[in-house]
Amino acid sequence: MTDSIVTAGVGRPWAFDTGACSADWQLINVKSGDAVLAEAELIHAIVLLFERLGITSSDVGIRISSRKVLQAVLQMYSIPENLFAEVCVMVDKLGKITKEEVEKELMLAGVTPEAVKGIVEVLSLKSLERLEEILGSDGEAVADLKKLFSLAEHYGYSQWISFDASVVRGLAYYTGIVFEAFDREGKLRAICGGGRYDRLLSTFGSEDIPACGFGFGDAVVVELLKEKGLLPELARQVDDIVFPLDEELEDQASMVASSLRSKGRSVDLVEDRRLKWLTWEWYSTFQIIFLSVQQKIHLADRFRKHFFPLASLLIPPPLFCLFDRVFKHAERINATRLFLVGNSEWQRGTVRVKVLSTREEYEVKIDELG
Repeated sequence: MTDSIVTAGVGRPWAFDTGACSADWQLINVKSGDAVLAEAELIHAIVLLFERLGITSSDVGIRISSRKVLQAVLQMYSIPENLFAEVCVMVDKLGKITKEEVEKELMLAGVTPEAVKGIVEVLSLKSLERLEEILGSDGEAVADLKKLFSLAEHYGYSQWISFDASVVRGLAYYTGIVFEAFDREGKLRAICGGGRYDRLLSTFGSEDIPACGFGFGDAVVVELLKEKGLLPELARQVDDIVFPLDEELEDQASMVASSLRSKGRSVDLVEDRRLKWLTWEWYSTFQIIFLSVQQKIHLADRFRKHFFPLASLLIPPPLFCLFDRVFKHAERINATRLFLVGNSEWQRGTVRVKVLSTREEYEVKIDELG
């Protein structure tokens, strides 16, 4: 494509239904007067995106038509050109409301019953050959579509696409080829859609600039990936967790986290406020058996998965639950070490380290953290 400009961007959609967006911005736009080739490139970009997400042509298809098909039909029945945009909006409802309701809307707009029958008949076509029989081979609509399907063969994505005359796209600015990607199981709404809009910029005071593009429903794709079990589980990459055993030690815990980060470690500083009434002094009044704090934590950790009552005897239930949450959080984010900042250790100039894979525990000097 010569003298072309390609832009890409992801806009902000507002969802109303599952995977539905009541507002959207285009994902890729191409300024190009090279009609059909530019559209073929856009569709190829869509196919490549699907493939890289693990989605196949068995999961998703792309329906293709042209606004020029509907224009040709309206000309056949001498329907005024000023009704074209309104008719596009109406026939875009096919499949969303009944055929009879669409026909009623068309007749209320002033379209004759004979023309309504002809419009609905053409828009029900799924065969490009049958369309050529009705419209002839000389018109732009058939010529553009035949060229696009030929290009698709050369690109190697013909198994993804199909002709469907009912695809018109409801927005009035489309002027040529239009397309929509859909979930073959029919559970989701259109995944993406677009087409050619050669006169769009002139509505904002510019001259006509030939262009085409498409919008992509990221919310719909997420739903599709969930349906197909293709949504990746992205584990958080955290090396260390720092946990102050008392809220009065939060400043010290921040120092430990900062020191570890300066050594290139990824650190999660846990600040649990759900048990803020619980203090280390409160805990010390509930020591049932005379073990050190570290021994109690170690034993609670060892028994928490196998014998919860024993663990809760070693450490009072509120504090045990707090430690249990910290351990589970560490497992969930795949942390390798847990740094416990306790008062007695801090007074000795150390913190306690727990290697989560082996459950090994040791103390390390604060100035030797790394």
